[in-house]
Formats: sequence, structure tokens, C-alpha cells
Amino acid sequence: METTSNNGIHLSDAAKRISQRAFVIVENRLQLLMVEAQEERERVLLAILLGLCAAVFGLLAGMALTAVIAVAFWEYSHVATLLVLAVLYAIAAVVFYGRLVRLQRDWQTLPGTLDQLKKDRECLEKTFI
Repeated sequence: METTSNNGIHLSDAAKRISQRAFVIVENRLQLLMVEAQEERERVLLAILLGLCAAVFGLLAGMALTAVIAVAFWEYSHVATLLVLAVLYAIAAVVFYGRLVRLQRDWQTLPGTLDQLKKDRECLEKTFI
């Protein structure tokens, strides 16, 4: 009888240790997730701010350049000058749109957390299977 109750005590202690370790692992993964979410938010906000600044100053530079080119070549051909500028701007818009699509396609959200969760799952599968 003593061996049965000792086994029961050992099993309950082992179950407690396993559950405590599981809670520690979950807590660590949640902390990692929160840190990565905060870093991702800061990175996105910085990217938006830098993008807006680049857009504003790029627009100002483009307007100034357009005015200079239009004034310089206005005497030769009004329509050709504006048409060439419009085509150049359209090409630039297509190039930047292509880069945006590629950036969105390659974007990875929370890669560190996902890698750790995969490693945890593999470890648990090895342990219990």
C-alpha cells in the first residue's frame, strides 16, 4: 500500500512540476509576443512617419522641378513638355507601387514568436510521443 500512495504522490508532484513548467513557458512566450508586438508597432509608426516625410519633400521637389522644366522648355513645345513630365511621373508611380507590393508580400509578422512556438511544439512532441 505504501508503494501505491508513494507512486500517487510522485505522480502528482510530477504533474505539478510539468504544469508549472508549462505555465512558465506560456508566460515567456507571451512576454516575447508583447515585446515583438511593441517593436512591430514602433517600426510601423516610424515607417509611416518616414514615408510621409519622404512624400511631402518629394512632392515639393517634384513641383519645383516641374516648374523649372516647364519654364525652360515652354518655348519649344507646351504639350510635349507636360507630356514628358506626366510619363516620367507615371513610371515613378508604377515603380514605387511595385516595391510596395513586394514589401507587403515579403512582410513577416512576429517571426521570433512563431519560431519559438514551433520549437516548443517540436519539443513537446518529442517528449510525449
